[in-house]
Amino acid sequence: MLDDQVIISPSEAPVSEPERQLFYIERCREMLIESGLLSEEKKLTYHISTFGCQMNFRDSEKLAGVLESIGYERVDDEKADLVLYNTCTVRENASTRVYGRIGYVGKIKKEKNPSMVIGICGCMMQEPDEVEKMKKSYSFIDIIFGTHNSYKIAELLYTLLINRKAKEKKPSLKTHVIDVQKEATGIVEDLPVRYDSTFRAGVNIMYGCDNFCTYCIVPYVRGRERSRKSCDIIREVEDLASRGVKEIMLLGQNVNSYGKGLDEGITFAALLDRLSDIKGIKRLRFMTSHPKDLSDDIIDVMSRKETICRHIHLPLQSGSSRLLKKMNRHYTKEDFLTLVRKLRAAMPDIAITTDIIVGFPGETEEDFKETLDVCEEVSFDSAFTFIYSKRTGTPAAAFPDQVPEDVVKERFDRLLKVIARSSAANASRLTGTDRDVLVETVGHTGDNGETRPGDVSEVDDGAVTALTGRLGNNLLVHFEGKRSLVGEIVRVHIDECKDFYYLGSLVK
Repeated sequence: MLDDQVIISPSEAPVSEPERQLFYIERCREMLIESGLLSEEKKLTYHISTFGCQMNFRDSEKLAGVLESIGYERVDDEKADLVLYNTCTVRENASTRVYGRIGYVGKIKKEKNPSMVIGICGCMMQEPDEVEKMKKSYSFIDIIFGTHNSYKIAELLYTLLINRKAKEKKPSLKTHVIDVQKEATGIVEDLPVRYDSTFRAGVNIMYGCDNFCTYCIVPYVRGRERSRKSCDIIREVEDLASRGVKEIMLLGQNVNSYGKGLDEGITFAALLDRLSDIKGIKRLRFMTSHPKDLSDDIIDVMSRKETICRHIHLPLQSGSSRLLKKMNRHYTKEDFLTLVRKLRAAMPDIAITTDIIVGFPGETEEDFKETLDVCEEVSFDSAFTFIYSKRTGTPAAAFPDQVPEDVVKERFDRLLKVIARSSAANASRLTGTDRDVLVETVGHTGDNGETRPGDVSEVDDGAVTALTGRLGNNLLVHFEGKRSLVGEIVRVHIDECKDFYYLGSLVK
């Protein structure tokens, strides 16, 4: 609930959503104009730094949409009038990075912009200990809120502005606003969104997770599973298609379980079927899939619909059935391999990527060898590999037999070599073929294949320049073409494979 210093909301504020937040968007804008902080000549700026998964990046697009409706303009650095950190707590290094940025922006506020608004939100803020740490050690933070009420950013900002105004008459008043809800109360639709791309977009189909894997903090910070109504999802995708968006990524902690709890009795396979037929959408992706819920119906619709990319992210986590049981994953090594065989039988060209944890408590050399065996048999196209990170509040944090750090690192290096071999082998099969590529950016590439955007403002639309695009299997291709091709799907000949990306040439 809100801190005790928060001013009571105006009596005319609507009770229902999204009307309530639309009301506060207008009130914030009015207050900023009345105070002289916002006008046609004077603009306010905002910056959002996002940590963690694609769900967090999608949340940040929604936060940005509200802020821009109020009148803020986006900038790329933290020297802004309003700075938000959308945090992650899945792994410890994400939390460490957040604290580093908070210290940096606090110095900017103190030395250069005392009226700056600093906000912290996201998964970290669903942990009570982290909120207390923020309150005690970072008193310059103005707004703190969690994952369950990120839609309330306008209301919280309004409260801060009211408190700051009241502080002019009563200097002892605390102005900061803290609003962290323990449980999710529902899904709020129809608030402004600022999509980061004009040609691809992420669309939430559900929130939360019911799986409670023993190593994972997500169900505790994101809440239980809640699915959006299919009509709302379809309406959003149709709207995006009308704007020229060509690729949609459906997002959820476990998209395969979509539909549970909805009165309409819809499954993820049925939703995929409907969305794949929306005119204008050329590519449909989704993540993340839980192996225990990957049904034959999902595989069938993927194989039948050309719009659905031949790529699936299917987290393995471990190849040891014994460890999978300790992880509470609800499938065995054999179950996973059976799914892979089904996928490859239905779609021989499908790219399969995965997540793997090394060093889960109690992992033996034999357990790890089983993971390597699965990797060899499946031949993953790529993998996100993680060293186990103990997260306070999860059952695994209290498990005995934590694996020594030197052992984990040695195993981790061995795993990377196996994944690198299969990735390179799979990628090389496309050399010499023509493929459809969604052109994503003007830029060039470094030795590691990472794309660095060029200064597109200085590139003529008709000039030939370096371009980067993405295949249906999610790998990058670098080739030359006109800047005007960005956002289009073009045919590219794959000239050379560089293990994790390709060099190609535009098919005339």
